[in-house]
Amino acid sequence: MAKNNNHKAVSYNKWGYIFLIPFVVVYLIFQLVPLISTIYNSFFENYRSGLTQIGPNFVGFANYTKLFQDGEIWIYFKNTMIMWVMGFVPQILFSLLLAAWFSNPSLRLKGQRFFKTVIYLPNLIMASAFAMLFFTLFADGGPINAMLVHAGILKQAYSFFSHAWSARTLVALLNFLMWFGNTTILLMAGMMGIDPALYEAAEVDGATSSQIFRKITLPLLRPILIYVMITSLIGGMQMFDVPQILTNGTGDPMRSTMTLIMYLNKHLFSKNYGMGGALSVCLFIITGVLSLIVFRFNKTKDDGR
Repeated sequence: MAKNNNHKAVSYNKWGYIFLIPFVVVYLIFQLVPLISTIYNSFFENYRSGLTQIGPNFVGFANYTKLFQDGEIWIYFKNTMIMWVMGFVPQILFSLLLAAWFSNPSLRLKGQRFFKTVIYLPNLIMASAFAMLFFTLFADGGPINAMLVHAGILKQAYSFFSHAWSARTLVALLNFLMWFGNTTILLMAGMMGIDPALYEAAEVDGATSSQIFRKITLPLLRPILIYVMITSLIGGMQMFDVPQILTNGTGDPMRSTMTLIMYLNKHLFSKNYGMGGALSVCLFIITGVLSLIVFRFNKTKDDGR
């Protein structure tokens, strides 16, 4: 009898592997093969000079050496991280506040469904459309400058895209507006999964709202927070469309808004596949290392608790 049960288990298990086949095939074709191809191309000199095709010639680690000797990769990495932090910090704080409000039944907020829909809507709008809107709003002759001058706040129009920190702030603001709704929904899901009995017990013991949030909500919400941080970090490292459109692909002023993906796009646009492959591999490694640091930090916190 036990033998028949094991046979049935094996026969049922095979369907799990069959259903995994589409995912494995898609992964091999669209992710693993391109990754291996990118690593392979990074060891070759392969670019176009005018109408002349140079390569592909095997050059070993020459592309990587040139990439780090130029030093530009660190400048663009710094730009990327600055704009990501400027957008992520207010995003996570604002999302935590909204999630705490919406998931607290004692507040009895009216129109919750409407507001949840509204805050998520920016996530559905294409980044290119959002960037074009901001480009028009904050142009030298745009409505924002017109209102500020008319209100007497500014004597003359301010060139938002000609100053490094104002341009970076606009990029960060755009990313914040597009993603805070998605983050709020994720945090709300995490908060609603916390046992209400914990909150009731804390209230009986005389804990204040801030103490409940710090001692109960945040610790139990840590897995969701780590997930949000990792996914946001990966998205930040891939930041491209917003600064590309806002600066017309130049990364100005003074390359202060040039990101790593914009730098990669320039190599691919000029058909320098060797340098593009080397930069892609470096970007992959940097993203992996930063993600591991976040996971390690979370593990340390859990061990110390």
